[in-house]
Order: sequence, then C-alpha cells, then structure tokens
Amino acid sequence: MLLENRVAIITGGAGVNGLGFASARMMTEQGAKVVIVDLPAARPDQAAAALGGDHLGLAADVTNKAQCEAAVREVVEHFGRIDILFNNAGITQPRKTLDISDADYDAVLDVSLRGTLHMSQAVIPVMQKQKSGSIICTSSISAQRGGGILGGPHYSAAKAGVLGLARAMARDFGPDNIRVNCITPGLIATDINKGKIPEEHHASILESIPLGRIGEPADIGGACLFLASDLAKYVTGVTLDVNGGMLIH
Repeated sequence: MLLENRVAIITGGAGVNGLGFASARMMTEQGAKVVIVDLPAARPDQAAAALGGDHLGLAADVTNKAQCEAAVREVVEHFGRIDILFNNAGITQPRKTLDISDADYDAVLDVSLRGTLHMSQAVIPVMQKQKSGSIICTSSISAQRGGGILGGPHYSAAKAGVLGLARAMARDFGPDNIRVNCITPGLIATDINKGKIPEEHHASILESIPLGRIGEPADIGGACLFLASDLAKYVTGVTLDVNGGMLIH
C-alpha cells in the first residue's frame, strides 16, 4: 500500500462531499492513519468515525495558531509522527471587486492563506525531526486565470498567495526532505458550489472543459494521494492542475 504506516492531517475535511474527505478516504484505503481537523460545528469526530478504524477527528480553527499547534501536539501524542499535511481548509465568496468589504477580505484570506501558514508552521518542526514529510496545499484554477468561475477576486488573491507560499516553503525545507506542492482544482462538484451555477451556464462551462465533465472530489483525492506518496518522492514545488484540461491554451 502506498501510505502504509503514514499519518496524515487533513484540514477542512469533515464535509463528506468535499475534497478533504474524499482524499481522506483514499488515503485510508492505502494504509494511512488520518486526522481530520475542522471547526467544531463540522463534527470532525463524526467524519473520522465514518472512515472506520483508528482515525482521529480534532476540532480546531486554522486561523488560530494556538489551536493549530494544540492539534498537532495531540496528533503526535496519539500517533507518534506526522507524515502528510493536506492544507485543504478554505472558503469562497462570489463578490465583485468593488463589493469586497474588509470583513470579506479578512475571512477569505485568513482561512485559505493564513490557515495554510499556521498549519504548516505547526507541522514542519515534527517533519524536520523525522527528516521527511509531504505538505499539499489547495490552491485553485481561480488563482491562475484570475477568477471567472465562482469565487471573487479576493478568493483568487488568496489562492494565488497559497501558490507562492507553497513554492517558498518547498525551497526552504527541501534540505529537510520535506516536499511541498500545490493542487489547483478546476470546477469540482462539492457542497461549496452546489446550486451556485445558473442552469443556463452549464453547457458553456462544459464546452470549456476538454474532458467534458465537472470534476469529482475523488479526482482531487487521487492527485493528493500521488503527491503524498513515494511515487512523488522527487516532486516538490510543483503546481498540479486537476481541471479536466480547462487551462489548455
């Protein structure tokens, strides 16, 4: 199995129809012990229980550095190590540039960008001691094409920031054998965008995707599994597009 005896933390992974939970399920199938970190209201304990076996659900807000550090301490106490971090937590808002308030900006940037930094800062010292680790960060096609799908410009900015942060961390921690990579999903059928695409736009969106379909959470899970495993042991600092060919030009 690809991830036998590995321990993986997945943030924002409690939604059973989300990218994080799909990735968690695929990782467990490949032998990993998974820790789902999410807000208390999302019931990460229930999500972990749904995976079966010895997995862990922890309540923490990734925008709160102390909570991130406490979660990592609990993981180390429980499992003794951390091999994989999937920075998946994020929120989006369909705002136009002139409609973005300071509160909107803070909310989106805090979860996607600050949250990615906080969890990485909490996990990296553990990985440095092990001299190994894989960190996967969730950016978006929105960062690459400047929005134009669902999220507002502040979402594009947050996800573009994740790309830069991940590359910088890959450069900093490569000597510790810690790999840091990004996944940039295209349009994926999850609860976060359910019902938000007008029916009249479906056909034109599908025409822009060479594979002719909206992505599924498992499509991201497969890419995440690859980057987490030794199949990608010489891969760091990359941006892996998972969008059905939407960015071909």
